[in-house]
Amino acid sequence: MKMNRTLQRQAIREELCKLTCHPTAEELYGIVRERVPQISLGTVYRNLEQLSECGMIRKLEVAGKQRRFDGNIEPHHHLRCRICGGVSDLLPSPTLNKVDSALQEAMKAINCENVSIEFQGVCQNCK
Repeated sequence: MKMNRTLQRQAIREELCKLTCHPTAEELYGIVRERVPQISLGTVYRNLEQLSECGMIRKLEVAGKQRRFDGNIEPHHHLRCRICGGVSDLLPSPTLNKVDSALQEAMKAINCENVSIEFQGVCQNCK
């Protein structure tokens, strides 16, 4: 999918890529609106969907949970906090590296192109 480059889309992506908190569309709207006051929430939603479809950002969604977005498209895992609902990146570790290696082998065996694992627990702020 080829996308035209617009100032609004560029602002949305740039602001998202500055963040590590994995915001919802509404949270990102509040941030982008400081930079582009005339932007609408619908424009933010539409552009986030288009950016995720093109692989320029990641859409984090779990059934029954509010979608969150990530500007970091490098492979990595997330922890969704069961208390605050926030999403944070999990740092690589020997255990996760073993899981990733096993996943890569399994993906090759079944011609899988992408896998996403989201861990659920309690974040550092809520502990």
